[in-house]
Amino acid sequence: MTRHSLTERTALADLLLDVGPDAPTLCTGWTARDLAAHLVVRDRAPLASMGNFIKPLHGYGERVRLRTAALPYPELVARVRTAPWWSPTSNPVADPAANTGEFFIHHEDVRRGAPGWQPRTLDPELDAKLWSNARFFSRLALRRFPAALTVVAPGHGEFTGGAGGEPVRLIGSPGELVLFISGRQRAARVQIDGPAALADRLRTGSFTL
Repeated sequence: MTRHSLTERTALADLLLDVGPDAPTLCTGWTARDLAAHLVVRDRAPLASMGNFIKPLHGYGERVRLRTAALPYPELVARVRTAPWWSPTSNPVADPAANTGEFFIHHEDVRRGAPGWQPRTLDPELDAKLWSNARFFSRLALRRFPAALTVVAPGHGEFTGGAGGEPVRLIGSPGELVLFISGRQRAARVQIDGPAALADRLRTGSFTL
């Protein structure tokens, strides 16, 4: 079985070198250099990385990220490419579960940050893993959405979520759904069926994983 967390990591590192440190990404305010620094901190500085989730640690985490971003760009990308064996998120045991969705999303953040991109045709194994990610992410991000939400990936299945109310259907491939649910709605190719006001709210909402 392919370790897609590793193939996405490698492809992202290659792309970071290709586009250069100042390339735009889908992460608002972040260049390719900023995104690379985020991933290095996630792999190598777990306390600082927790600043993404724990407010009192946010300032510390941002200082560590900015210090990391100041590394020479080739060195920074080299650290993205190869995580230390002891990394809490990227050790061989944790890596597939922790990083397949993470590195797919950030790979697409760089791919889709510039005009002219097209969706990739994904390996069926990666599609299946991303479908699992979409189910998990939706439980975190969409649990309070004020609708009876059905998320559908043709060929993979469907599941329900939201807080109840009028029916809304969110339809797309697993990768597009993962991007949409993780807050990249403007760059995700999905279909939304339901009342216009709820569809607009779903397209523009700020979701928290």
